[in-house]
Amino acid sequence: MIKAIIFDYGNVIEKINNDIFLRAISSHTQKSMVELRGLVYNSDLPEKYEKGMMSSGEFYQEVVKRCKLSISIPDFIDAYTGVSIPIPATFDLMRKLKKKYKLALISNTSEWDFERIIMPSEVYGLFDAVTISCRVKMMKPANDIYLDALNKLKLSPDECVYIDDVKEYVEGACKNGIKGIQYKSHDGLLKSLRKLKVSI
Repeated sequence: MIKAIIFDYGNVIEKINNDIFLRAISSHTQKSMVELRGLVYNSDLPEKYEKGMMSSGEFYQEVVKRCKLSISIPDFIDAYTGVSIPIPATFDLMRKLKKKYKLALISNTSEWDFERIIMPSEVYGLFDAVTISCRVKMMKPANDIYLDALNKLKLSPDECVYIDDVKEYVEGACKNGIKGIQYKSHDGLLKSLRKLKVSI
């Protein structure tokens, strides 16, 4: 019997558009959006930061250096964390599910995103357990990140459902015995939950 629903955050609970960040910093450098995307998102920086291998200050300094930016830390933080748009249908679903199930979060995320996007969210208080990569020093699809969430929930894998938009991360959950759903649309998510006899 399902007792908990575990969510990914980006593009499941809130839509993430990193181009918003790139547009914001592009006015502080001579480099183009294409160049900035390569220097930031196609580099080793996001993984190092989201794994907690570098501090927020170090991340800022490295992006400024590589992209030749002239931007203050406050403006940089506002740009970096101003990339999310809530998905109201998921918010509503979470509130309904919370009445009957435990809810949890597993997210590959950075310290700034956690503090400025996830924690202030109106649905953050619904989580019974939170596992974020920058704190546990590992990222999906590593086995131990899913086990961390299970340990916090005090549930067995077959009692949990995991929802993520990235197929590889859903497969990672399934390898650990958790039932997985790849998020493609809200209607598709509802159908998949009902197939698993989750009461909505």
